[in-house]
This record gives sequence, C-alpha cells and structure tokens, in this order.
Amino acid sequence: MASSALELKKDVVEEIKTLIKDSHSFVIVDYKGLTVAEDTAMRNKYREAGCVYKVLKNRLVKIALNDLGYTEYDSILEGPTAIAFGMTDAVAPAKIAIDMVNESKKTAIKCGMVDGSYLDVEGVKALATLPPREVLVAKLLGMLQSPITGLVRVLNGPISGLARVLNAIAEQH
Repeated sequence: MASSALELKKDVVEEIKTLIKDSHSFVIVDYKGLTVAEDTAMRNKYREAGCVYKVLKNRLVKIALNDLGYTEYDSILEGPTAIAFGMTDAVAPAKIAIDMVNESKKTAIKCGMVDGSYLDVEGVKALATLPPREVLVAKLLGMLQSPITGLVRVLNGPISGLARVLNAIAEQH
C-alpha cells in the first residue's frame, strides 16, 4: 500500500514538472478564506483564460521545482497553496490573481514565474499590467507594417511621377 502512495506522489511530481515546463508562466497564491462559490468563480476565470489551476501539496511542488533547478521558491511554499499555470498567455494568471486579491481581499499572491524567471509579488503585479499577448502581437505587427507602407509609398512616388511625365509627353505628340 505504501508503494502505491509513493508512486502516486511521484506521478503528481512529474505532472507538476510537466506543467511548469509547458507553461509560459505561473502564479502561486494563498487561497485561504475563499468560499466554495468564490473558489469556483476563480477556477472558471482561469479555465476561460486557458490556465490550469491546481491546489497542490507544498512538499510535492517543492520537489518538482527543485528537480528543475528552482530553489528560490522553497521558503514560500508554506500554508494553503494553489498554482495557476498560464498555458497560452503568460499574463493571464497574474491578471486573474490580482483581480481576485482586489475583489475578495481573502487571497494573497505568494510569487510567480515567467519564462523561467522568478517573480516576487511586485513582479507578479507588474506582469499583470501588461496587455494580453494578442494585443502585444497586434501592436508589433502594426509597428512593423508602418515602415513597410511608408517605404512602398516612397518607392511608388517616383514611379508614378515618371508615369505622369511620360503620359504628358505622349499626349503632346
């Protein structure tokens, strides 16, 4: 019986490691004091944003993080711990966590990670202020497109001018 419990714990650690590797970011929160309705609402917000939200044992999270070379989380993993993993958008877990802290006044952000870098509470707050990925991509494409459009206009200017001159000469003859 003990060996099956050990195997189950090993499987959970492997699942946590996979989530860490596959996510763009994660936020660790203290969910103490949330009602079932508040917890359900938070889970739904995370799910709608493409996040995976899990309540996990601190010891198993610590093992998974240490196996991946992250030891800066060791002192933070105490008390009730839930982790929201941003699978599609690095900003979503932080944004939702900040919203929940502001709405419920019961949850607290412990820390987070984005692209392999540790974030303290202030770092998570800063991450939450970034626009969603889609907005950033649209802005980048707009900035890239603008110089190309200008270049096309500049290159077209002399050609269209030459065409007008040639047309005027042709009309005179």
